[in-house]
Amino acid sequence: MKLRKSPSSSTLGLSIGKKPKKRLIWWWVAAALLSIIVGAGIACVIWYQAQLQPVDASSDRYIPIAIQPGMTPDAIGDLLEEEGVIRHHTAFDIYTRLTSSQHRLQAGSYKLSPAESTPQIVDHLVSGRVEQVQITFYPGATLVSPSHVQESKRTDVTTSLKKLGFGDEEIRAALSKQYDHPVFEDKPAHMDIEGYVYGETYQFNADVTAEEVLIRTFDELYAVLEKENLKELYAAQGLNLYEGITLASIIQREAIGGDETQIAQVFFKRLSIDMPLGSDVTYQYIADKMGVPRDVNLDSLYNTRRFQGLTPGPIAAPGLAALKAVAHPADTDYLYFLSGDDDVTYFGRTLEDHERNIAEHCQLKCQII
Repeated sequence: MKLRKSPSSSTLGLSIGKKPKKRLIWWWVAAALLSIIVGAGIACVIWYQAQLQPVDASSDRYIPIAIQPGMTPDAIGDLLEEEGVIRHHTAFDIYTRLTSSQHRLQAGSYKLSPAESTPQIVDHLVSGRVEQVQITFYPGATLVSPSHVQESKRTDVTTSLKKLGFGDEEIRAALSKQYDHPVFEDKPAHMDIEGYVYGETYQFNADVTAEEVLIRTFDELYAVLEKENLKELYAAQGLNLYEGITLASIIQREAIGGDETQIAQVFFKRLSIDMPLGSDVTYQYIADKMGVPRDVNLDSLYNTRRFQGLTPGPIAAPGLAALKAVAHPADTDYLYFLSGDDDVTYFGRTLEDHERNIAEHCQLKCQII
């Protein structure tokens, strides 16, 4: 009878050694896969949270968004992304699913801001309520900025209206309309509304029209005129309401701040002796409006370097200090003034005073056309 051979120790050793190595490899593979899955999950969460953030937290613009009845949540998300209101439609989709708001988005006309997060945007769409929007107009602003002004630095009325989401055609129509408002007393019918958009920050419902915005600014200006009794005080200075606003607009563009009443005194004295106002900001305004180079010899009634009297109309929106300065000019006796390179206004009684001020304080600014 043959005896069965027992496995050798070497054979036993080999078979026992292979199994632990294979298990170790699989453990490493599993750990690696788990790490990848966890890492991918963390990356997805980070991406998702990032996509919920505002497109531009510093933006002061509003974008009109029309959500039509029957629009699907996917279509709404796509529209919001295309219009630059949210960062990504997928994050919008995930958020609305997680918050069970996907089928509670309401149709309607909205003005939404890129400064708002996706959760805030969704809240607007779910509530369907008319939101408040804010717009700021600035003292010294014109209806339109000259082309050479960088877009980021524009403070004109048109730019402010665009930030509220109004289109070019609606803005043009609103700015060119003939308004029946008491603030326009004495204003020639052919003149535009330059100078009448009172500088202030206003709150409106999101469904406001461009015309309604402008009328609100006219109301504010008229309230200021009434409160300060400016119409009567202008009349005491020999000016009607339109002329008073016109002179105030020139003072606004000339003033540094705190010097309005002294500048008003200079202009009134020049008017009293039939001397041209000599204000550089007037020919600069009309040159920019006409789109021609600035020239001190520009042939325009707006050029108070060449022509006596006030400009045909306002050249900017005067602020309260400039409006009041026309009613209350300083009790001084100056005939000249200039803004020095140090941003200080220097006044002079004689031409010699003025030339000395130029030599001592205005080597840079006085070279600007």
